Amino acid sequence: MKNTQETFNHVSYLWDDENAAALGNDEVALLIYRSNILGADLRITNYGGGNTSCKTIEKDPLTGKEVEVMWVKGSGGDIGTLTKAGLAGLYVDKLRALEGIYRGIEHEDEMVGLFNHCIYDLDSKAPSIDTPLHAFLPFKHIDHLHPDAAIAIAASKDGEKITQELFEGQIAWVPWQRPGFDLGLQLRDALEANPGIRGIMLGGHGLFTWGDTAYECYINSLEVIEKASAYLEANYGKKRPVFGGEKIKALEPDQRKDQAAKIAPLLRGLASSYNRMVGTFNDSETVLQFINSHDLEKLAPLGTSCPDHFLRTKIAPLVLDLTADQDLSDLAALKGHIEKLFAQYREGYKGYYEKHKRSNSPAIRDPNPVIILWPGVGMFSYAKDKQTSRVASEFYINAINVMRGAEAVSEYVSLPLQEAFDIEYWLLEEAKLQRMPKEKALSRKVALITGSAGGIGKAIADKFAAEGACVVISDIDEDRLTNARKDFGKDAAIAVKLDVLDNDTIAQAYKEACLAFGGVDIIVNCAGLAISKSLADTTEADWDLLNDVLVKGQFKVSQAGVAVMRAQGLGGDIINIASKNALVSGPNNVGYGTAKAAQIHMSRLLAAELGPDKIRVNVVNPDAVIEGSKIWEGKWAEGRAKAYGVTVEELPAYYAKRTLMNEIISTKDLANGVFAFVSGLLSKSTGNILNVDGGVAAAFVR
Repeated sequence: MKNTQETFNHVSYLWDDENAAALGNDEVALLIYRSNILGADLRITNYGGGNTSCKTIEKDPLTGKEVEVMWVKGSGGDIGTLTKAGLAGLYVDKLRALEGIYRGIEHEDEMVGLFNHCIYDLDSKAPSIDTPLHAFLPFKHIDHLHPDAAIAIAASKDGEKITQELFEGQIAWVPWQRPGFDLGLQLRDALEANPGIRGIMLGGHGLFTWGDTAYECYINSLEVIEKASAYLEANYGKKRPVFGGEKIKALEPDQRKDQAAKIAPLLRGLASSYNRMVGTFNDSETVLQFINSHDLEKLAPLGTSCPDHFLRTKIAPLVLDLTADQDLSDLAALKGHIEKLFAQYREGYKGYYEKHKRSNSPAIRDPNPVIILWPGVGMFSYAKDKQTSRVASEFYINAINVMRGAEAVSEYVSLPLQEAFDIEYWLLEEAKLQRMPKEKALSRKVALITGSAGGIGKAIADKFAAEGACVVISDIDEDRLTNARKDFGKDAAIAVKLDVLDNDTIAQAYKEACLAFGGVDIIVNCAGLAISKSLADTTEADWDLLNDVLVKGQFKVSQAGVAVMRAQGLGGDIINIASKNALVSGPNNVGYGTAKAAQIHMSRLLAAELGPDKIRVNVVNPDAVIEGSKIWEGKWAEGRAKAYGVTVEELPAYYAKRTLMNEIISTKDLANGVFAFVSGLLSKSTGNILNVDGGVAAAFVR
């Protein structure tokens, strides 16, 4: 990469002259390019935080005259992943003309609907509440960012004074106010009162910077952020130790993860008392510095300052009063104590709602904590899916950075609770939530699938991920597992090596599932092998291998998974992939058929035992699924062909012809069968067998 300037010490400098030159004079393309590289650094702005814009001259399609158009990030977008589809294109003159009908700050919300009457580009994303903040500034390119360093100053008691002195009057100050039309007018007034400035600091909120070109705007933004960052850096530990110094020692990394994995299912279950949640664990140095400090008790209850922070994290976290090395061998004994902590948090949140609600406030939302801090161990976050819980974790780390910086140079000041409430329960925010797409069938669920690097297991993992689940793909074949992981998005899956006969790898798989997602809701026992031999040819080793992998493996994986499910208290599903051969007596199949029959009966036994825990156990029986199967790459295919008197090449057609439907069975057919059990439509079905075999009459269960 060819850079025009050396890398800043504290923020990433990613502008590439060659890439930018390739965009020519396309100002909108340059806006998107600038936005994406700014959004790549979480210290500059978090996922979904901030907004960027540019103004261009376009031809009005109705009059043919040249008009000024503003292109600005639309509602709900993210500058790091922004495309043109995420922009709103609006007439600048129409936006500014809205001032003539603006009825004052009490009527802010009605202005958002009027933005739609200013749209130039009919493919626009819905304009956001921040639109007027860009419209009333005359600059061609504008960045509104939420850099930790700037917000640390903006959220400090002496923020205005520090801003004036640090930037020598080049950055104006506008006190805290909720985003909206009036704030746009205040930005305009601040510019008129301070001609020649290079930016504006919004109290408690963020930073506005600008430039005549995309590049100049980019440089201006980074230089201001860097200056603020360097100022904070020079003051850390100057007056007193950061966060008052270390109060407790963190456990060693492996110990932290062991403790976190053990308690995560319990926390997840309690955090899911209203709606099932997916978790994220973080024990970064930033987190540990805060949660292990003397100032944790003072700062954590104050809550966050920037609206983007607390909209994602709630106003304050729950702090566990456990020692870092707390004995977690008996979670049931500890559950009562942690339940009380959650109950206290919920009551506190309900009190916050009742005290600050307006006559038209939306109904109270889930009162459970999003952020949970365990001194000496780390931070847990819980939300509706992995991406949202990960982003909540990232936002709270931003909040930690803000508190650290503010305390270093002054004193941290959070938003007044009424202001925070009015944003959290803003009718426009509620409308945004109501516009969210309907959740998929497996949203909020976590599934661990054995033998899922290929074949039937991989198809099940693909189906689950497509239906919104977080998946733990596992396999004994590490190379195959690595390749399979490439098919899933960042937050959709983790890949773990798992040998169903190895207690250590089983335990590690569940540990990683708990750290990545908070626990497990669905277990699919799909790992297997097949040996086709006659009674005379079946060796004791063949018999032991089949029964160990298929029967003992299913037992061991289920046993470990049920412990996690019981800790969560959310019920769950176990789906065991058996076979038509468990029900049909065929030639040369004594070892395999016996093991498969044992799998089915174990499933019945588990269904009977686990029903009171709301854990459903069901079986899906495939037959002759050749596609992508390692089983059919070996001697099994030769053995079955020999048993039926056909060639290996003739097997697919042979199997299809013997079914009532004359169909070849695919891995997707099996995945759909498994999905039927876990989709929610069969939530009161357990101990059942579903044949996905094209119709083999001899395998009819009833």
